[in-house]
Amino acid sequence: MLTGKQRSYLKSLANAIDAVVYIGKNELTESCLKEMDDYLKAHELVKVKIQDNVELDPKEVANESAAKLKAEFVQAIGRKFVLYRESSENKKIELPKGKK
Repeated sequence: MLTGKQRSYLKSLANAIDAVVYIGKNELTESCLKEMDDYLKAHELVKVKIQDNVELDPKEVANESAAKLKAEFVQAIGRKFVLYRESSENKKIELPKGKK
C-alpha cells in the first residue's frame, strides 16, 4: 500500500512520461495486460491511455489492471491512468519513506 507521500512522488514522475500502452476497441485484453506487465518489470511505472472511442471508466480499468498485475494504482486523469509495481530485479524508483 502506497502512502500519500509516495503516491505524490510517483505522480510527479508520471508527469514526465508518455502513455506507452493503449486500450482500444477490444478493451482490456490479455495482450494489453502482458504489455503493462512487461513495462512494469522494466520500468516500475506505466502510463496507460484508453482510446477516445472506447466506453470504459479509467478508474475501473485501472483498478482491475492493478489487481491482475499485483500493482498499485497511482492516479487516473481523464482517459489516462498510472500503475506502479516495485521490481525486485530491475529497481529504478526509490520511494520516499513516510508514515501512512
